[in-house]
Amino acid sequence: MAKNRQIVLRERPTGMIDDRCFEVIEEPVPEPGPGQALVRIQYVSLDPAMRGWLDDRDSYLPPVGIGEVMRSGGLGEVVVSNDPAVPVGSTVNGLVGWQDYALIGGEGGRATVLPEGIDPIDALSVYGATALTAYFGVLDVARPETGETVVVSGAAGATGSVAGQIARIKGCRVVGVAGTEDKCRWVTDELGFDACVNYKSEDVAARLDETCPNGIDVYFDNVGGEILDLVLDRINLRARIALCGAISIYNATELPPGPSNYFKLVTCRARMEGFLLFDYVDRFAEGVLALAGWVAEGLVKHRVEVVEGLEQAPTAINRLFTGENSGKLVVKVA
Repeated sequence: MAKNRQIVLRERPTGMIDDRCFEVIEEPVPEPGPGQALVRIQYVSLDPAMRGWLDDRDSYLPPVGIGEVMRSGGLGEVVVSNDPAVPVGSTVNGLVGWQDYALIGGEGGRATVLPEGIDPIDALSVYGATALTAYFGVLDVARPETGETVVVSGAAGATGSVAGQIARIKGCRVVGVAGTEDKCRWVTDELGFDACVNYKSEDVAARLDETCPNGIDVYFDNVGGEILDLVLDRINLRARIALCGAISIYNATELPPGPSNYFKLVTCRARMEGFLLFDYVDRFAEGVLALAGWVAEGLVKHRVEVVEGLEQAPTAINRLFTGENSGKLVVKVA
């Protein structure tokens, strides 16, 4: 009998995820019930939001329970199906978790069948959740206009890199914020950002003044913290701030003070708005079609880092918080 390796939560992390948090177990491969399909997982996605799912607090999704398989997006091949809409041999994308096999349909959750010809890695990256988050966050929340100055933090990440390129497509001047010289070079030389600030080695306030001499019209925020505060002090009249994430505090044991410059939202009559990708589920096809067109035209580029082996997932996810990765981070399961 084939076994289903599963990585389950054993202890909630305090700060960074460590070896105590997860355990690898083996269970029988589940059998699909009526209307369900069994998927052999090929890749799972690693995303900053997953760290928040490990905390025992209310959020847009319930926390992962102790003893439960770690929740994650991913995709794989259907090997058994009791659903004619999900044929054997098709590739599906959904919340599959850190395991070798997953059930979809019914209580197993929903999944989307990938059209033929779509590379699975592309489905998780440039057409996946992170890119769609950038698409809707920029176009629906930030709403940049031609000639405006847009700042993107986490600019070399899976979401920030796409967000900045979309702003460029809309005719904006785009300044990124990233954590290494290599990332800054990639953002400017390959992705077409007009400038990039290295927040680890440069004076961010001075560099924002230098790279945004006419102020900031739009800020796509992936990190929160001090950089958000510095941007707030430089926003223009009617500026828009799209709050996508706050990666700088996801592993904090105590929440830092809020931004001291928030009153600039009042004096500048600006807007700061949070959003979630789940708000746009009924428009995913729109986003994928737009992204596919830009990729075909060479207007959107992306980078993917693949980690080999399901057992590497608990360690690899910390790369998102230490700045070791750029672009999309995925784990190859099978």
